[in-house]
Amino acid sequence: MAQPNKPIIVLVRPQLGENIGKAARAMLNFGLTEMRIVNPRDGWPNPSAGPAAAGADIVLDQAKIYGSTAEAVADCEHVYATTVRKRGVVKPVVGADGAARLVHSQPGRHAVLFGREASGLETEDVALARHILTVPINPEFGSLNLAQAVILVAYEWARIGREEAVSDLVQPTAEGETLPPAPQEELEGLIGHLAEMLEPRGYFLPESRREATMRTLRSVLTRPGWNHLEVRTLRGILSTLQREKREAE
Repeated sequence: MAQPNKPIIVLVRPQLGENIGKAARAMLNFGLTEMRIVNPRDGWPNPSAGPAAAGADIVLDQAKIYGSTAEAVADCEHVYATTVRKRGVVKPVVGADGAARLVHSQPGRHAVLFGREASGLETEDVALARHILTVPINPEFGSLNLAQAVILVAYEWARIGREEAVSDLVQPTAEGETLPPAPQEELEGLIGHLAEMLEPRGYFLPESRREATMRTLRSVLTRPGWNHLEVRTLRGILSTLQREKREAE
């Protein structure tokens, strides 16, 4: 019997070691073990994380550290940003249960981004995601701590997995019928390639709007969920246009 697809938990710029430990404890309670940490404020390893993990040492011992969110999800085909606000980035929105169903039904690596305790994810982090993941908490008091947010996602993943195993809802996909979406790294290559071609034509002017324009471009290109063959085809088209321009000059 195939092992269930497990989401990767990505903590983006967490502040307290205790919260990292509690998140690890929440993960292991439901069988998740892969944690990635982006720029932890107090460095890593953090002596406060171990006691708070209450025995979830396997999660902390195997945790990987990254310098940026983009690096942490570069090998992931599906990225979810946990936030109660869209922050000006238009993405498909799913609940924790909807995200869990996607993890169980869609091949490839799935990463769930959690922001720092005080302010959550930055707009640049959300722009990397294919989906926004949110839960219907009290609009008058939308305050979950990091471990609570992680345990909601982990619980729904485990619950949906049991539900689908019992009801046998997941049907195998015929070989060659579909291809999984391209990893984020390949998509970033496409975005960078297009930006390189647009730069000399003044697309990013005025300079004051450059960051917002690039964010919108990234959001547009991450939405379709292209597979690696489609990304390769688009890169080939851009290379051809680039070559023809150089030959004309």
